[in-house]
Amino acid sequence: MSTPTEKLVAAGVSIWLDDLSRERITSGNLTELISTRNVSGVTTNPTIFQGAIGGGGHSYAAQIAELAAAGASVDDAIFAATTDDVRDAADIFRPVYEATDGVDGRVSIEVSPDLAHDTDATIAQAKELWATVDRPNVHIKIPATKAGLPAITAVLAEGISVNVTLIFSLERYAEVIEAFLAGIEQAQANGHDISKIHSVASFFVSRVDTEVDKRLAAIGTEEATALKSLAGVANARLAYELFEQQFASDRAKALTDAGAHAQRPLWASTGVKDPSLPDTLYVTELIAPGTVNTMPEKTLEATFDHGQVAGDAVTGTYAAAHEVFDSLAAVGVDFADVTQVLEDEGVSKFIASWHDLQGTVKTALEDAVQAAR
Repeated sequence: MSTPTEKLVAAGVSIWLDDLSRERITSGNLTELISTRNVSGVTTNPTIFQGAIGGGGHSYAAQIAELAAAGASVDDAIFAATTDDVRDAADIFRPVYEATDGVDGRVSIEVSPDLAHDTDATIAQAKELWATVDRPNVHIKIPATKAGLPAITAVLAEGISVNVTLIFSLERYAEVIEAFLAGIEQAQANGHDISKIHSVASFFVSRVDTEVDKRLAAIGTEEATALKSLAGVANARLAYELFEQQFASDRAKALTDAGAHAQRPLWASTGVKDPSLPDTLYVTELIAPGTVNTMPEKTLEATFDHGQVAGDAVTGTYAAAHEVFDSLAAVGVDFADVTQVLEDEGVSKFIASWHDLQGTVKTALEDAVQAAR
C-alpha cells in the first residue's frame, strides 16, 4: 500500500518542508523526513529562522559565542548562522538533487525583507547569498513586489536559481512569469548553461481565504456566506491555468527546447488556518503535475496520516474557479484590493520577524560577550 505522500509524488507533486532549524539538521530529522515522508526540498523565511534561532538558541550557542568573540555585527551573525544551516541542509538534500537531475533537493533562503522595495540591494544580496552558500541546489528567495520583479530577472540572468515568493494575484503572477522568461533569455545571452537554472513561483493560498472570508463575513448575506473558503483554492487553480498557457507559448517553448526548465508553480501558505476546514485542504485540492507543495510539518503529517490523494485535482476546474471570482465580485469583494493588502501584510510580517530575529541575536551576542569576561 502506498502512503498518501507517495501517491502525491506519483501524481507529479514535489513535497517540500516549510521549515528548517539546526536541530532538524543535527538530529537526523531532516534525513528521516526525506526517507519516510517523501520530502524533497525545504523552504525558509525570516519567520522560520526567528523561530529556529529564537526558540532553539542552544543549537546556535557555540556559533554565536564564536561570532561574538570575533566582534561580528548582528546582521553578520544572522547571515553566518542562516547560510550555514542552508548549506548543511543543501548537503543533506544533495542525493535528491542528483537523483532528480536538479529539479528537487532544493533549499531556499530569502533576501532580507528590509530590501523588498529596493531592487539593487536585493540583487546584491541575492548574489552574496548564492556565493556564500555555494551549493548548486540552493534557491534564492525574492519577493514578487514591484521592486522585486526586475531583481528576479537580473538574478536569473546571472545563472542563479530563484524562488519567487509572496505571489497572491494572477496579474502579479503573469509579471513574475515575464520576469522569469526575460531572466532565462538574458542568462542564455550571457553564456550560462540554462539547463542548470531552476525556479519556482510561490503562490500563497490560505492567506487568501483568511482575508476574503473576513470580508464575506462582514457582507453577511446568504450569497456571501456560500462563498466562504472557496477563493484560495480557486485562485491557485487559475494560477495553474495561467502557468499552462504561458509555458505553452512560442517564447517559452524556444527556451525549453534550448534546455531551460519551466518555472514550476509552488503552493505556499498551505497550513489550514480555519479549524472548520479539512486540515489537508490546500494539499489534496491542489494536486497537479509539475507543482511543488511546501508544507509546515503539521500539514505534512496530516497529509501522510489521512490525506485523500485522488490524482489531478486542478486540470479541468478552471471554469468553476472563474465562476467563484465572478460570484465574489457580485457580492462586493474587491479582489484586487485583497491581494494588495496581502502582499503589503506579507512583506510587513516578514520584516517584523526579521527585526525580532535581529533583537534575539543582538541579545545572544551581548550575553556571549558578558559570559566571556
